[in-house]
Amino acid sequence: MSNSEPEHSDEVEELLKKLPEPEINIQNVVSSADIKQKLDLKEISRKIKKSRYDPDKFPGLVLKLEQPKAALLLFSSGKFVCTGTKSVEESAKAIMAAIETLKKHGIPITRKPLIKAENIVASAKLHVKVNIEKLALDLPNTLYEPEQFPGLIFRMKDPDVVFLIFASGSLVCTGAKKEADVKKAVYKLRRILAEGGYLMLD
Repeated sequence: MSNSEPEHSDEVEELLKKLPEPEINIQNVVSSADIKQKLDLKEISRKIKKSRYDPDKFPGLVLKLEQPKAALLLFSSGKFVCTGTKSVEESAKAIMAAIETLKKHGIPITRKPLIKAENIVASAKLHVKVNIEKLALDLPNTLYEPEQFPGLIFRMKDPDVVFLIFASGSLVCTGAKKEADVKKAVYKLRRILAEGGYLMLD
């Protein structure tokens, strides 16, 4: 394996055309919601047997859903946090399903929730190896301590995400708030790697 260093934009474009398409998978979406009304968490825990509420350990009530599969934290302020879904749409559905569950158990919810995606965690495979030692030396906004962790941390500004980059070409992307930004970030990173000659090509 040798490190090929493209010098001109035409060469980079040719290289990008030859590379396999990145494989991107959303692993977890964290969303928040606010129904702008107070919730009696003790009452909810009493009425919904599947919920878990231990205020001495944590101020929120835990509510797990099977359809869609998700875990929700409910706070007395009327704020929700939803984790465990694989898309922003599914996350919103889970929040609405939790509200329906509350209503069915006699908890009146009078307002529509304001739902917002907070963090999308995705994995990706570039299907080509990366010279992360060279990347760590050349690129700003990186952190690489191989004796502690085998991945390189790279902070991207636009979109505003953080990557874990492994020598195998596997990536983890966190911090995106839109699914489209995950794809945009992965393709932008691939271009940066191609332009800088960080891809380990045959």
